[in-house]
Amino acid sequence: MSNQRIAVIGAGILGARITRELLGPRAFGRPQEVAITTVSRRPERLSVLRNSFGTEVKMLSDQNGQAQLDADVTTVIVARAAGEQFVVAHEQLLAGRDVVTTSDDPVEVQELLELGPLAESLGRTLVVGAAFAPGLSCLLASHASGLLDRVDEIHVARHGAAGPGCAAQRLRALRGTATDWRDGAWVKRPGFSGRELCWFPDPIGARDCYRAALADPMLLVPAFAGVQRVTARLAATRRDRALAPFPVWLPAPAEGGIGAVRVELRGERDGQREWVVYAVLDRPAVAAAATAAVTGLWVATRTAAPGATGLAGLGATQELLGELALRGVRAAVFEGSEGSEGSAGQENQQESDAEAQVLAKKVDTSHQE
Repeated sequence: MSNQRIAVIGAGILGARITRELLGPRAFGRPQEVAITTVSRRPERLSVLRNSFGTEVKMLSDQNGQAQLDADVTTVIVARAAGEQFVVAHEQLLAGRDVVTTSDDPVEVQELLELGPLAESLGRTLVVGAAFAPGLSCLLASHASGLLDRVDEIHVARHGAAGPGCAAQRLRALRGTATDWRDGAWVKRPGFSGRELCWFPDPIGARDCYRAALADPMLLVPAFAGVQRVTARLAATRRDRALAPFPVWLPAPAEGGIGAVRVELRGERDGQREWVVYAVLDRPAVAAAATAAVTGLWVATRTAAPGATGLAGLGATQELLGELALRGVRAAVFEGSEGSEGSAGQENQQESDAEAQVLAKKVDTSHQE
């Protein structure tokens, strides 16, 4: 890799983990020579990270919103809370830098996608939603599509939250209005509707999942021409539903526990109706940080197409999934056909250490992108 500097703007749970992922000695099979700057509005947080990372990372305070990045910063990863990323992305595009965002707020994701013409005119790349879901969910959908001749439906389900900010966004999503893609048009649905039992890898297992205001469909529809249905759901309990109208008095944990994202594709292969399900089991903050970091490294060291896109449209699915597998992101594969015995609740889970660590090698070469 050539000498590059990547700036991580935001130093919370996600931002700190992204910085740690960027410090790896190798990436994409080559020695890594990427310098890193971490930007935070909290001086005390920078002090903590300085004790952790030492001189390996340059710390920059943005307490007054006037931080100036060094001229050698070519790529910016935005790790601030959802709803606070659009302004940063816009500023950094105008400064001539490629930008990777991690927001999962559907309103903000739509605003970021609308920056596509600006990014294209500047010759810059804006990657939208490079986190757990959206992000890893988009990569799994893109990879799974290689097993089908035609994709008609994509259904995403997610369990877990990365930390306080993610937990707050999860609650807003469940209270909000879902936007599904159905037969060529967007359809609005109330949150907490459409309960569906979805199976995640053990130890999570079967969970009730509900419609919610999620951004995955907005990023998947442009990447899959002709897809007829795209939905996204969140796992929630009856207690969540009962308490949804009320304020949350207890703070969320510093970092959420184990989580999972599941992506189901339905379509045709060799003239028969087929479905494929990929799922990832990990702590959401860990998987999101790895996804954002490897995306930033890829954008910084490759010539990506200008414009705004999600990970499914970036054209780097195999490389990104391969690098994520090497970093320990665990995956499970479910396969079957809609006409076979067993419904979604009786899927045949085929999981091994090799599948868990090297998901990118699961697909036969004849179906690779």
